[in-house]
Amino acid sequence: MTLRRRSFLAIAVLMLLGSFYLAWQHWSQPWGTQAVRFTPAQQECGQQGRLRYCINRDAAGVNGDWVYHLHGRKLDETAWNDPSYMTAMIQAAWQQRGQRPPTVVTLSYGPVWLLTPRGKTEASGLLEQISVDMDAIEARHGRPANRLLLGESMGGLNALILGLSRPERFAKVAALCPGVYIDSPFASLSQLKAALERTGADPKIGFGVLSLARRYVADDAEWQQVSPLALIERPLPAASQGPQLYVSNGLYDRYGNFEGSQRLVERARVQGWLTEWHPIYGGHCASDIDSLARFLLRG
Repeated sequence: MTLRRRSFLAIAVLMLLGSFYLAWQHWSQPWGTQAVRFTPAQQECGQQGRLRYCINRDAAGVNGDWVYHLHGRKLDETAWNDPSYMTAMIQAAWQQRGQRPPTVVTLSYGPVWLLTPRGKTEASGLLEQISVDMDAIEARHGRPANRLLLGESMGGLNALILGLSRPERFAKVAALCPGVYIDSPFASLSQLKAALERTGADPKIGFGVLSLARRYVADDAEWQQVSPLALIERPLPAASQGPQLYVSNGLYDRYGNFEGSQRLVERARVQGWLTEWHPIYGGHCASDIDSLARFLLRG
């Protein structure tokens, strides 16, 4: 066999193998996306300074309360009507109950953001800003009967920071898979390594969370101003009972959030906070939609 013929056959074999590989890649991937059957909310979007927001109202009517929804990482203010996301499942659960749900206002300062008081880092200061922006939205669109907070993942942490820092403003706070950690991002490397081993967190994700935290807080003293485990120990303002809390987390959370969420619930109950705890046999942001939907309704 000539060299030219061998080369031709080798190229043909490689092309055939490549075709088989591409075909296998296509056939072995999901062919579609499971969508939720629900009636999407009527959505009205706007902007207040850096903040983008969407106001979502059920077509059958709303009950006068507002849920401020703080979204997870890499999402945006339009997430509430996504038919493949948990927010659609919440709407479907409300519609099946036949009760008028709250208005939902999804807030976004971009794909990644953390509520921290003004400190030493350039990215800090959103904790003060969000209160100003929420007041401006209410001045424009009306004041709610009650304010509630809902957040998942990054948004779950933000919901806890806001709700525990301003407990007199909110009736309920629901935090799904929130980024709550026992160890400070300024702990020693050996402590952080032990935390990864103890929680089963993905090391790549763990160090990504560490990097994110250090963009918004400069040192451990600043971290203690936003750590939910520190905030829950603060005395409540006079004449304030604090909001009802709903916390859920998957046991096999790749972000390592289960341990911190469980500790938060334990401390909240010791401090007298009315708290629901929903540990889930699952991964990051696996949620009990039925109990969450019920929690966000009146009563």
